[in-house]
Amino acid sequence: MSSLPRVVLLAGGGGGARLARGFTGLLQQVAPLVVTNPGDDFEHLGLLVCPDTDSVLYAVSDAIDPTRGWGRCDESWGVLEEIKRLGGPGWFSLGDRDIALHLMRRAGLAAGKTLTEVTHDLLARLGVEGLPVIPASDQSVQTVVHSTDGVMAFQEYFVTRGCAPQIKELEYRGAEKARPNGALLSFMAAGCDCVILGPSNPYLSLAPILSISGMVEALSQVGVIAAVSPIVGGDAIKGPLAKIMGEKGLQPTAASWANEMKKMYPNLINLWVLDVADAECAEQMRAGGDTVLVCETVMTNSKHKEALAQRIVTEALRRD
Repeated sequence: MSSLPRVVLLAGGGGGARLARGFTGLLQQVAPLVVTNPGDDFEHLGLLVCPDTDSVLYAVSDAIDPTRGWGRCDESWGVLEEIKRLGGPGWFSLGDRDIALHLMRRAGLAAGKTLTEVTHDLLARLGVEGLPVIPASDQSVQTVVHSTDGVMAFQEYFVTRGCAPQIKELEYRGAEKARPNGALLSFMAAGCDCVILGPSNPYLSLAPILSISGMVEALSQVGVIAAVSPIVGGDAIKGPLAKIMGEKGLQPTAASWANEMKKMYPNLINLWVLDVADAECAEQMRAGGDTVLVCETVMTNSKHKEALAQRIVTEALRRD
């Protein structure tokens, strides 16, 4: 067994993918396991598309489109253009390289492999070693949006509707029957020094993972559980989080985010990571008894990503 510190990262959305990329530069210092959000997964044109998992795969292999923050770099769009010409659904932008990965995923699943096994194979084909990436569960968990415009699948809300409908309730369909990935449980059973909840949307990216039956109980056995704020300076780095918080009557602040996380997962998180822009908020949280690390959390390049991963792990080990 490796004597390196063992770290689990829950990676949902773009923020989680960026932090996962940071760990690629720390593989001589840390033994990480990246766990991805299954709530966005859906079938499209007969292919299983796993947007959050794929964003992590592309991020850690330096194949992600840096402009969009998702999908492949150096992408071409011939298949999508032909699908549209033939009258097919063109609402979801899949590039040619992206489709190739989905075809290989479909072939692996059709051959009887689990989603975890297929993800492992794809990661290896992308040239990544030493940084395992697994879905939170091999069973289906789907985010379903109950909105003012009715009930809809996540991708309809997120892509087709552009997050415009007001959310009334979020359902993580299948979570009560799903179980945490066996590879995650085995990793933690062998020793885990820290769990990190990436700077991800708590409702759309982290909750589908943490809603899985037995997941919170399993993670709570780890001594240090850190959560990185996806809110910096009063706004979300990216995505609809600020809008969703507003619909809940909350201000998009790091303090509001932390309070929401405490309500959703009481006594789970014991290390809060806030950006330097929220230093005043951090002081208020410390005055209330919270342990808070303040550092640069905005990740615009690989150096920033590695530095944030290093700071969190260093602080977690100091407190373990």
